[in-house]
Amino acid sequence: MTKKTVRTTYTDVNTRGLYDPNNLTRTQTVQPQPKKRVPPEQTHAENYYYRKQMEAKTPMVVVLTDGEVLRGTIEWYDKNCIKLHRNGEPNLLIFKHAIKYLYKDLPPSEAGTSTEE
Repeated sequence: MTKKTVRTTYTDVNTRGLYDPNNLTRTQTVQPQPKKRVPPEQTHAENYYYRKQMEAKTPMVVVLTDGEVLRGTIEWYDKNCIKLHRNGEPNLLIFKHAIKYLYKDLPPSEAGTSTEE
């Protein structure tokens, strides 16, 4: 029993030619990978929140990084600070980097705290 070696012939190699990515048939088209989009630098959610609270004149509580608690309504804001309007006290211009967090100042009836025992 003799074994026959399977080899490609010179004509097979010659007809295939060299690899050329610009010379592909329809069945061999290479799909380029879609580029991942870079996420936006700013989503404008913060601006939307401030604008909504300003228009509704919602009473707000601002807690600063040093623990001080301020109450008032947001009158104005920009990229770096907000202006807090306070009744009976001077208005404040607060840098955003000094704010730990802020929330709506709800009356005790809406806050969910009950005085019943």
